[in-house]
Amino acid sequence: MTKDAPTALNLPMVDPLPPQTQKYFDICAEKLGMVPNVLRAYAFDIAKLEAFTAMYNDLMLGESNLSRLEREMIAVAVSAENRCFYCLVAHGAAVRQLSGDPVFGEQIVLNWRVAPLPLRQSAMLHFAAKLTDSCHSVGQEDRQSLRDAGFSDRDIWDIASVAGFFNMTNRVATATNMKPNTEYHASYR
Repeated sequence: MTKDAPTALNLPMVDPLPPQTQKYFDICAEKLGMVPNVLRAYAFDIAKLEAFTAMYNDLMLGESNLSRLEREMIAVAVSAENRCFYCLVAHGAAVRQLSGDPVFGEQIVLNWRVAPLPLRQSAMLHFAAKLTDSCHSVGQEDRQSLRDAGFSDRDIWDIASVAGFFNMTNRVATATNMKPNTEYHASYR
């Protein structure tokens, strides 16, 4: 693995990138000051990159009753359960940014159970953690606890979808030893 390679695998990016992909990477560089390594990692196969970004953008940026911060909190809670270094660093930065509170962001990364959460968000993260740690034991009582906390059935779908997506990405990031961009470490502190 070279120093700037996004993963431990020898899967170089398509070169040159297709114009639409290059435009997407340019927008990332302009808005974020970097191209996230997860995108660089997927760029060995443009169809896989497009599928990944379409799902990510729909789940994390699309219409939902869950706020962007809540979705990022789910990403971090799942990633904490899975001990996914890449996603803890990248999505921890997003929680710090969206909450405007670096201490809260660190609490969510290190142990979301000690963060000062309202019942709604606590129930949401408990559900996401249970889906991660013991999916086979999720039952009606778990869905009902979310309803009791004010979530609709559509919201439950969205919580489960975000948790499921990050369980997948955590496993790919861990299996490939994906490296978080260094810019994430100092951002929004």
